[in-house]
Amino acid sequence: MTNKMAMEWITAIDKRPCERNMRDCELISCRLRRVEPLCRLPGSALQQLAMCGFYEDLEKGVTLFRAGEQGRYWYAVLGGQLEVRYHGAETKDSKLSVTLCNLGVGATFGESILHDLPRDSTVVTKTTCELLRVEQEDFRLIFEKNKELMNDIISNCKLKNGFGQSMQTTSTVQSGINQQPSPTKKQLSPDHPNPALPITEAPSPAMSRMGWALRTLLVSDNTSCLKDRKVGGKFIRKCAPGTELVDWLQNLSPIVHTRTQAAGMWQALMEEGVLSHVAKEQPFKDKCFLYRFKVDEDGTAGGSPSSDDVSQANDHIREALPGLLHRGPDATLRMILRKPSHERTHEELELVYEELLHIAALSHLSTSIKRELASIIVFEAHAHAGTVLFNQGDEGRSWYILLKGSVDVVIHGKGTVATLKEGDDFGKLALINDAPRYTVMSGTPQKMLEHLLETRLGGQAGPNDPFLDDFLLTHIVFMPTPILIDELASTYHADTEVDMRTASEEDQEYFMTCKRRVVQFIQRWVLAVRHAVFDDPLAVEFIEEIATDVESEGLLQEEASIIHHVLTQLSRYQEDRQMNASQKWKLPPNGQPICLFSGNTHSTKTVIRPDDDIIFRVYCADHTYCTLRFPMSASAEIIKACAADKLQLARMPEDLLLVEVKSNGERMVYKDNDVSIPTALSLNGRVFVSPKDHLDALTPLPEQELPTEAIDMDFEALPTKDVAYHMTLFDWDLFWAVHEYELLYHTFGRHHFNKITSNLDVFIRRFNEIQYWVVTEIVSTSNLTKRMSLVKKFIKLAAFCKEYQNLNAFFAIVMGLSNMAVSRLNQTWDKLPSKFRKLFSEYEALIDPSRNHRAYRMSVGKLQPPVIPFMPLLLKDMTFAHEGNKTSLDGLVNFEKMHMMAQTMRTVRYCRSRHLVLDPPSPKNENEIRQYISCFRTIDNQRVLNAMSQKVEPRRS
Repeated sequence: MTNKMAMEWITAIDKRPCERNMRDCELISCRLRRVEPLCRLPGSALQQLAMCGFYEDLEKGVTLFRAGEQGRYWYAVLGGQLEVRYHGAETKDSKLSVTLCNLGVGATFGESILHDLPRDSTVVTKTTCELLRVEQEDFRLIFEKNKELMNDIISNCKLKNGFGQSMQTTSTVQSGINQQPSPTKKQLSPDHPNPALPITEAPSPAMSRMGWALRTLLVSDNTSCLKDRKVGGKFIRKCAPGTELVDWLQNLSPIVHTRTQAAGMWQALMEEGVLSHVAKEQPFKDKCFLYRFKVDEDGTAGGSPSSDDVSQANDHIREALPGLLHRGPDATLRMILRKPSHERTHEELELVYEELLHIAALSHLSTSIKRELASIIVFEAHAHAGTVLFNQGDEGRSWYILLKGSVDVVIHGKGTVATLKEGDDFGKLALINDAPRYTVMSGTPQKMLEHLLETRLGGQAGPNDPFLDDFLLTHIVFMPTPILIDELASTYHADTEVDMRTASEEDQEYFMTCKRRVVQFIQRWVLAVRHAVFDDPLAVEFIEEIATDVESEGLLQEEASIIHHVLTQLSRYQEDRQMNASQKWKLPPNGQPICLFSGNTHSTKTVIRPDDDIIFRVYCADHTYCTLRFPMSASAEIIKACAADKLQLARMPEDLLLVEVKSNGERMVYKDNDVSIPTALSLNGRVFVSPKDHLDALTPLPEQELPTEAIDMDFEALPTKDVAYHMTLFDWDLFWAVHEYELLYHTFGRHHFNKITSNLDVFIRRFNEIQYWVVTEIVSTSNLTKRMSLVKKFIKLAAFCKEYQNLNAFFAIVMGLSNMAVSRLNQTWDKLPSKFRKLFSEYEALIDPSRNHRAYRMSVGKLQPPVIPFMPLLLKDMTFAHEGNKTSLDGLVNFEKMHMMAQTMRTVRYCRSRHLVLDPPSPKNENEIRQYISCFRTIDNQRVLNAMSQKVEPRRS
């Protein structure tokens, strides 16, 4: 087969370009794709090369062109070697000829034809050579359409092969000769240190150890890219091109999903000096620039690694590689910030801008200001304590934001007056004049409410002022509803101790204004958080009391209309509640999602409520169990006591624990005041009750390692678009039931509010269910062809979910396909058509977590509702805002933190601000598909999934 392909390729390339057909061009393109760096060109460029390139098969000693000649062709080396010669001054006998370098496979040369410049050297074949020759006009067209990539290929080939000006510069640096820099190269100022150099004086122990482990594995692999190479006539020990280092790191571990992630990890090593560019001119780039480890540069690397070294390196990488992956995005950002503004690409500026959105010190600046900052902000590192950034009395030139460490503020005669920590900023003073008119940073709850009532109601606030909405969405954190109602009642009834008949006109107007503001507040409160107000008996009682008073007050006609509208909403809500009263849910013992056991099943958006009952099992260490029925709001303490009584555990309640045992054996102990226990279980988790001293005796049930029960139906037989459609409708109903407050309960802890998070629990559970369904189905399929077909179908399913803007399911499917049990199935992926491999790579790039999921955030930011968002990321944002910021500062509410959390909650509100309306596909098998997608077959034990994966595709020895 190989010989036949070779003959077909030769036949195709031997034809004149005008005689080639599409089959010929495809054969030539396939051959060019095997040549580095031409393989990095897009398919369209390779197709153009295939259509216009000439093939040359030359003997040894053939001169392609001489120095001084006018060029007509550009060349790429497909086989053999050539010499690049320089001819000096003439002597009596001949010209002095010096070999500058040798060009091997993959080298390109002759780009001087772009500018009609004469050849500056002579090129002669050193061995029998195969070349691709492209005429000047054709090359110009290809170059213009792919300028950036072609420039990279040309410059990288110069550096790699020591040809032309780049070779001379590299040689000078490597040999240590002190020469004046090229006048064309812009010198870096002190404000812009060389981004190729380390930011630390010495690597940290963790990064040194990681560098050792990676180098050990690279050196121990005889086929790896780390080799001795000749650059500019000089041997460089153990160096490798950036592209090959990225390839190697991606193949090393399944946690490295994208080339961007891998490049960031190498940059993290570079910024601490563990790795470096051979000429100290480039930060890490996924290009043909050469890099080497510091120990090889210093000559301190030692001998070949032993088998014990390799084993230790493998163990260390398994443990520490996630940490390096986490460092990568920050290292990439620091590298960009060390580059001069004019060298930052559009993509890099966008990345910096996205990062600035998450810096609290900049939260009050406008978008335009942040975009300008992205191009001028720079990174500074100070390794030594005691470094003076500026002195008292100096002219202010810079504004600083502290990312790591601390800074003391010292005033003459007073000493240290403050210590600034991470997230603080200093030095801005007159640099910022773009702050909004109203900015509430912190305050007591009462003062904030007072300020809000005085300045944010009655149309006083600007269109972009979120203070009122922030307060309404987050007040339960710092001002529980009973206290809020007391404060509002106090404001409304401010005239209680005043005789209105004798009060001045001004006082009467003031008291009426107070009443109007409270009514307007109630209207906005109900609008912002909807049913959460109506679920609170105190709030309902307060609203009804205000309504009675307003209707009896002749001066509040407009407010009477407002409160009547609120009462109408309340009445509708209470009717709906009554219709769905006494709902009973069931958590089946086989681990499938919770389902309605009885009650109203006609409502498509059934919300789980605190007083709804749920039926579930609680197990003992010997796997006996009892069945309990409790409200969702029942605490772990109550469930524990009742289960112990039924199971006849002769222990006091304080000696017992309520525990979830997951399918992998992991145990999670519940606090006594935890609520909504059954809905918070993992996919195949079970609730156990155990004495404290017998906790280690708890083991998973045998069936926890088996798939959850599901409808027996062949997924491959179902139309993919129909499945995506019904999945989206199902997921939308789950998403619709989640109240924004549940994000707060989840973040701060349900026990702080004594509120359930069951609707959010079920929606998160759905994400995990879809993810592990994908993995379970694939590793359960023993037939290779069928398994490949299944992977293809899941990629198509992800595409349809993305089209329907069901991003939660889209992420779950792609993450399922990226699971290590699936990603290791090389035979399956190799059999997959290239179109689907490419599509999946695009999807992996979209879910890439680097730079705080920047790719996803930019994509979702362009969508219009309705959208089912990626909920785990929203919860991560909530957790980030919570754990990274104190709730109160010196007794004052940190309202900046509340604003950050409200922003995420507003995202949920925006995503469902329009109803989901989709054109239904064919009605064929509609009921069966609905049943199938409501309950997937899943295994969530990664060890079991890995074993199943090994069984269907054993590891190659």
